[in-house]
Amino acid sequence: MVSSQSRIGIIGAGTSGAYLAILLIEKGFQVTLFEKSPQPRTDGCGILIVQAGMKALHQGNPQISQKIINSGDAVKLFEFRNLRGGVINSEPVTYEENELPGMLVHRKAILEALLGELPPECIHFNAELASIAQTEHSAIAHFKDGTKWEGDLLIGADGIVSKVRQFIVPGVELFYLGDIVWRGIVEDHSFCPEGNFFVYVRGRGIYANFFHIGGGRTHWGFFIEKERTESEIGKLQPNNITIPPQELAKLPEDARKVIESTPVENIVCRFSYDIDPLPKIYDGSVILIGDAAHAKSSTRARGMTSGWEDGLSLAQHLVSSASIAEALENFQTERLPIVHEYQRTSREMSLKIGRR
Repeated sequence: MVSSQSRIGIIGAGTSGAYLAILLIEKGFQVTLFEKSPQPRTDGCGILIVQAGMKALHQGNPQISQKIINSGDAVKLFEFRNLRGGVINSEPVTYEENELPGMLVHRKAILEALLGELPPECIHFNAELASIAQTEHSAIAHFKDGTKWEGDLLIGADGIVSKVRQFIVPGVELFYLGDIVWRGIVEDHSFCPEGNFFVYVRGRGIYANFFHIGGGRTHWGFFIEKERTESEIGKLQPNNITIPPQELAKLPEDARKVIESTPVENIVCRFSYDIDPLPKIYDGSVILIGDAAHAKSSTRARGMTSGWEDGLSLAQHLVSSASIAEALENFQTERLPIVHEYQRTSREMSLKIGRR
């Protein structure tokens, strides 16, 4: 196996980077996790974790998967509705005995469960990456505060606008999927029961979903089809983040009131983006995982899950391979076809189903 004395740096302390750090530390590697924010970024909204994601967590660390089960709701029902509120299709979800469930949970609870398994001394905050260099035997990360790290392997888990990706595959542009998306969390004891996931199928230029995430809270997402203005191209957030009342009025009254009752501070607004499949995800001793490697539309709910699958696979290859170079090549050979399929099918669904 690769020497457990190997020094491994991870850029990005989100769900992919934190999980991989846990796995590598358990294997004995010398891991340093870098995060540009001054503290853990536990903000965010609700997440649907499909069963594959729960399995990837459980296989690597059963304690984390149990914490997440305790923090949210197991999926019980998917219900598809039209914009008049009528039910188009209802799909109950059942599980075999001892089978891991799909989960509906707050991102904050997920990240807290992950960070709680990490030694605090391995995380460096206020560490914003400036540049990367390589020698024959090492990778070097330079940070904006003038510090640097040098080690045997550098991993980019720094999300859709990854700086590490620019080192491996320069010039990757974000692909606009055509929607402005608002997401929020609100206290709710009547509209969305525990374990329920409601989808208002796309029509009249909008789409929405609602799901219960435990603790008397409901997550909602509201999407409107809109072209960006010239000044908005390349930006993550539109110039105007107010939900247009005429678009919100297309939802049934009960669903609309859930959104209208959400405190402004609990709402985030973004353009919807993914990236084209990359031809490679490593160069020398620098590699990508998660959204940095394969950011995708949320339509198949494979974003967080695929990052955990990446982490589990990379940790296994580092343990079973004779060298880091062999581990990275084996990892890329295994994962690229899988994540390319996630990206392709997620984008196809996002761009075709129900659009005007």
